[in-house]
Amino acid sequence: MNDISPIVFVVDDDPDVLKSLARVLRSAGLAVATFSSPSDFLEQHDPRAAGCLVLDVAMPGLNGLELQQALTAKGSAIPIIFLTGRGDIPMSVQAMKGGAVDFLTKPIHDEDLLKAVHIALEKDRIERQSRAELDEIQERLATLTPREREVLTHVVSGQLNKQIANDLGTVEKTIKVHRARVMEKMKVNSVAELVRLTERLGKIG
Repeated sequence: MNDISPIVFVVDDDPDVLKSLARVLRSAGLAVATFSSPSDFLEQHDPRAAGCLVLDVAMPGLNGLELQQALTAKGSAIPIIFLTGRGDIPMSVQAMKGGAVDFLTKPIHDEDLLKAVHIALEKDRIERQSRAELDEIQERLATLTPREREVLTHVVSGQLNKQIANDLGTVEKTIKVHRARVMEKMKVNSVAELVRLTERLGKIG
């Protein structure tokens, strides 16, 4: 997962701005992919790609905010930095509510752009790591049998083996075996760890 090199995707309908932004980012050692329209980007973008998006707000056809909404609908959580030539306050508020990392007004200072991009890339890295950890917990959970899942639910609610056996209509010895298998399959050494994992997943079905 950490081997994925992040890419800074830049979308702007002004070729000069596109070239200038790409030059600044590449000079800082960042990988860059440029697009002259939101629809071009949307067609080619892989939601699993690591990186961030530097996006002009006002463009013909699909504008920046509409692209933000389209990406959210596609399940993409890519961090977005918006660029605008007109400091449009309502637009920036809407962008931030949609999860934008920053909103920069043109002409953009190189330092401001690079600072925002580094923040966005770090946000993407942390979110990606968190999603990968959750996926791994889900995979462990999927290895449990239906009865082991039942035992897991009772264990994390704080019940003792005897109580669980009583609730499930079995004997304590059987619950001990199930409980040991649950701990092994979930790769935890304590009930506290098990509780933390299940809290991260939310409600266990």
